[in-house]
Order: sequence, then C-alpha cells, then structure tokens
Amino acid sequence: MRKLLLSSLALAAATVAFGAKPDAEGFVSIFNGKDLTGWVGATNTYVVEEGGVLACQPGKGSGGNLATVKQYDNFILRFEFCLPTNANNGLGIRMPAPDSHAAYDAMCELQILDDGGDQYTKLHPYQFHGSIYGIVPSLRDNVGKQIWGKDKNFTGNGSYLRKPGMWNFEEVRVIGSRIQVILNGIMIVDADVAKIKGDGTDTPDKRKHPGLHRTKGHIGWLGHGHHVQWRNIRIKEVSAKHVVGSDTVKKCPAGFTQLFNGKDLTNWKGVTTQEKFDNPKVRHAASIEKRAEMQKIADQGMIDHWHVRDGALFFDGFKGGYSLATIKDYKDFEMWVDWRILSVQGDSGLYLRGSPQVQIWDAHNQWHIGSGGLYNNKKNPSKALSIQDRLVGNWNTFHVTMRGERVTVELNGVKVVDNTVLENYWDRSQPIFPVEQIELQCHGDPVEFKNIFIREL
Repeated sequence: MRKLLLSSLALAAATVAFGAKPDAEGFVSIFNGKDLTGWVGATNTYVVEEGGVLACQPGKGSGGNLATVKQYDNFILRFEFCLPTNANNGLGIRMPAPDSHAAYDAMCELQILDDGGDQYTKLHPYQFHGSIYGIVPSLRDNVGKQIWGKDKNFTGNGSYLRKPGMWNFEEVRVIGSRIQVILNGIMIVDADVAKIKGDGTDTPDKRKHPGLHRTKGHIGWLGHGHHVQWRNIRIKEVSAKHVVGSDTVKKCPAGFTQLFNGKDLTNWKGVTTQEKFDNPKVRHAASIEKRAEMQKIADQGMIDHWHVRDGALFFDGFKGGYSLATIKDYKDFEMWVDWRILSVQGDSGLYLRGSPQVQIWDAHNQWHIGSGGLYNNKKNPSKALSIQDRLVGNWNTFHVTMRGERVTVELNGVKVVDNTVLENYWDRSQPIFPVEQIELQCHGDPVEFKNIFIREL
C-alpha cells in the first residue's frame, strides 16, 4: 500500500507541474506544445513552432540549457526529435541545477548529434549520438542490416540515427544506476554506471565526472546553437526497483489461450519468403519433406531476428528475418494482442489465416489513416473507420474477431473495422482460406508485441 501511495503522489506531482493527465501507461507530457510551462533556463532561445514542436533557435550565441522545473530520480522518457545537418545538442540527466555542465556535474549527458555530419569525422566513440558522453559509447553496428532499401534512411557508418530532416524516436530509461537508450527501436546503450568510478581513471575521456552517481536532478536539453526540434515529450516516474515491461503485462482472459508466455518463442514458428513459401498456396502444394526443409530455414530466421525483450516479442527488422507465425492453424477465433511501433513511420501488421492484413503503422506521421484496417482489400473496405492509434512508442491493443471471411477489429476499445470481408490476397478469385496460421508481420521496422490471447469460436 505504501508503494502504491508513493507512486500516486509522484504521478500527481508531475501532473500538476505540467498540467497534463497521465496516459494509459502512466506517461505524463512534459511539453504542452504551446509554451514553456514547466521549463526553466534558456527560455529565450527555445521556441514553440507550428505543430506543437519545441525547437532550439539556431545562430551564434543561442542555445544553452532548457531544463525541467521538476527534478527526477528514476524514470522512462519518450520523445521524438529531428536534427539538421551537423546539429549538436544533448540530454542532461539528473542535473543539480538548470545551468549545470551536464556531462560532468550531472549524472551524465546523453549525446544528441548528427554523427553523420561532415563536421564530425574525427569523433571519439563516446561522442556519437546516444552515447553517455565521455563514458559509454553507443552501439554502431548498423552496416548492411537494413532490408528493402531502408539503409538510405540512416546517417551511415553504423549509426541507427536517421538522416537530417527525418524524425527519430528515442526512449531513455534511467533506473537506479542503469541507463538504457533505445533509438528507433534498437538498444544502443545499456550501462550500469555504478561500475564506473568516474574519477578519470576508468573513463574513456580520462576526465573526472563528479556527478556520475547522482540520484536525482533536472532533465534538460543542452543547446549549441543548432535548430534541433522535439515533440511528444513524455515521462513516467518509476521506482528504483522497477522492472521494465512488468506494468504492461495482462492476465489471460477466461476461456482464452496465451500464445506468448513473455519468456520464449513457444507456440511460434518462422516464415520465409524463399521460394514463395510465405504464400499458403505454395505451402499447401509442397510435399511434407519440402515443407519441413523450408520450415528449418524459416525457423533460423526467427531465432536470429525475433527475441524476447523486456517481456515482449521484439522483431529487429533486419535482413534474414521475416514474419512470425503461430504453430497452430485457426478457423474462427477471437484474439487480443498488444503492439507498439518503435520508429516514426514504422510499419507492421497481422495476417489472419495466412493472408494480409490487419494494418499496423504510424498513423500520425504517415498516411493519416488509422491502424486496424484490412489494408489489402480491393472490393471491400480497406481503411480503418477512425484513427485510434497512440503515439509512437506507446502500447496499443487490438481485439480481433474473425468468423468465416468477416473480420471485426477494435483498436484501444474503439471499433475501427465492422464485420468486413477479408479478401484472399493470394487468390482473389477465392474466399479467404478456411483454416490457416496467424502471423505477426515483418515490414523491415522494429516492432514489439505482447499479451497475445486467442479463443477458438
């Protein structure tokens, strides 16, 4: 009871500071999209632009720190940001004061940098985007991994940062002495700074970081005179013992079967596009021996690219990976599934009875059409009735009912597909397959699924 009370008080304090109510996951917006309420410091050089975007004004002498009025200890921070060419900024963590030198006096500075810019060809590893500045370098192994030409979206040289002018999604977790940075779905930093002295003897930059072990402080953007933009900035305060993902686990409803146990890939198998084996008609026509041969290939792709991360099914979106399918085939069913997009304009979906698809995508930044629609329909309605999608990085819930060839979809409690025929993508002269597998779609973007429950009808 005491823990619940403290959590409620912390949430209430954050709500009062920024005038916002917590969302379904308990995240509170700390930027209202209108003014700098709740922020202090260099308020003369940060402005609110059209569309509810926070921006640091460019130019010599501009920049400085824009910090939260409120101080935070343990939290999960989610935000979207966009950089111009050669931009430089930072994210101060647990700053003792708004004007602190975050890289040294605060717990740390997380680098925000166009690390593909021509001004930054001689950076140290600990200076690239997402790094704990001077202390822990970010992961940079994004070389030849992307599929379907998506390499062109990234700055190159191993970075998971998107090119200047493109929006990125980042999730920062600061829990106790552990810092995690997830950039566009990929964990680029996972470090426990309690293991680092910070006295200059064990830091890559050989400098002292006296604030490294701070337990509380302000959060701030650290401007250097470049036009960096942010939007959808929200935070969730947690305890020092918080287990990421534990608070979004749901109990399996009565009468349903749990398809994902939160631990491993039990109940699932891989799908491969080799020899067109993603097509149910091709699979049905193949011999038992051929199907077994191709399933081995598909399962290796599953093992390499689908993982359990923080209690969720995580797909990395890289070459060699493809969709995930239920081992069992289904006829009529009712299904619950939670999902979240991890990159701006991310894309995925659900294949019902082996056929595409119940659409999953970033409805707010792409086509401005809601997720849930039966995307590949031509004769019957294909679009969702309304946009019910939450922000990139937040969890959504589908409730799908399939009877015969008709599908009803609710997204976050609102009906977005109403008893609509799902057409057979693979053979439009025939109705949807009467019995087939359910698939979580690969579209080359990182995505997560959890709380997957099914009931046969």
